Amino acid sequence: MSALKEKIGDNAVVEGTIAPGFDGVAQAFIRNFREHGEVGASVCVTVGGETKVDLWGGLADPKTNAPWTRDTVSVVYSCTKGATALCAHVLASRGELDIDAPVKEKWEAFAAQGKDRVTTRMMLDHSAGVPALRDPVDKDLGYDWHYMTSRLAAEAPFWEPGTRNGYHGFTFGWTVGEMVRRVSGKSLGTFFQDEIAKPLGIDFWIGLPEAIEPRVAPMIAFVYAAKDARTPFMISLAKEPQSIASLFYFNTGKWRSGGANTREGRAAEIGAANGVTNARGLAGMYAPLANGGGKLVDKATLARMGEVSMATHDDATLRIPTRFALGFMKSMDNRKRSLAATIWGEASDSAIMGPAAFGHVGAGGSLGFADPANGLSFGYSMNKMGAGLLLNERGQSLVDATYRALGFTSKDAGVWTR
Repeated sequence: MSALKEKIGDNAVVEGTIAPGFDGVAQAFIRNFREHGEVGASVCVTVGGETKVDLWGGLADPKTNAPWTRDTVSVVYSCTKGATALCAHVLASRGELDIDAPVKEKWEAFAAQGKDRVTTRMMLDHSAGVPALRDPVDKDLGYDWHYMTSRLAAEAPFWEPGTRNGYHGFTFGWTVGEMVRRVSGKSLGTFFQDEIAKPLGIDFWIGLPEAIEPRVAPMIAFVYAAKDARTPFMISLAKEPQSIASLFYFNTGKWRSGGANTREGRAAEIGAANGVTNARGLAGMYAPLANGGGKLVDKATLARMGEVSMATHDDATLRIPTRFALGFMKSMDNRKRSLAATIWGEASDSAIMGPAAFGHVGAGGSLGFADPANGLSFGYSMNKMGAGLLLNERGQSLVDATYRALGFTSKDAGVWTR
């Protein structure tokens, strides 16, 4: 490993360490600042459990010129779903949670309104049928665990559970998280800390302790213009207030109105959206999964985790083709299948990884994943959010450079191949 430190602006540098053969990742990371508007970010890559790339740089807060340091963390939005899913799989590996048993065996109230056949598997692969809540979420109770889980238990499904999938963008954390709570006897955030984050020695929280607040980089939202309402998803947001897309996006109480930049929003346990970490934390969480499961899950559970469980050409929520494993995203190549690619660049609405890889994108473009076929784990976090529903050119360029460093040559198949 060699040290790297390079100035990228009047008040900003990129620094960290990089192993021989991974210079392309460093070059792509630096290029993101110089050419693609990156403000503050981190990237980390491990192979065979050894760190090959650990870089950070830019500004954590451009309003104060505070630098993004080695220990800066930020909200990684839906990357949190990977952490929540892992909690469920840890319990499954221990024989404590049967993901194919009816949820009602552990959570009787959830069987209401025709959801009696829902399984944890359906919750994990976004086919449970409750991607949103129809009636408005109380803004004073939207972070309250009992309120949100009770609302979901009483909600009628939008489709017959298990027959199709639609991204459960906000509700995933409450459904899967409640199963973790009921089986383990611990809150989701506590279980994740006790059983995953602390044993792995990673900075990653679902429900941020107040002591960590000074290390958090505020998120910088991407502001869409009215003219951007051209994709099916954006049209739904603009013109169809009762659509699944609109309800998922807007009906989240205080969270949608800047909750990620509030103490209250970060302190809550929102297992779909408010995890706080950095690239090192993301890559560190996935590293055992890239190398046999470690002490987290057995080999059978690991194999099951990465298999495609649900896929569609028209996700009921996101309105793009999606492919999901059990709580994780698989490689999704929508460069020719999404209008977003022509508006914001071909990486928008795509996340192209290796065929064995599984992980999760976060809103604005953060990403963490494991690729067991190559012993690879990857993490990328940032504070300036980008356009589109999945990655953008910044995150995808780092993934591309990582696979090239491993000898892969093409992503024309929709996955990286040699």
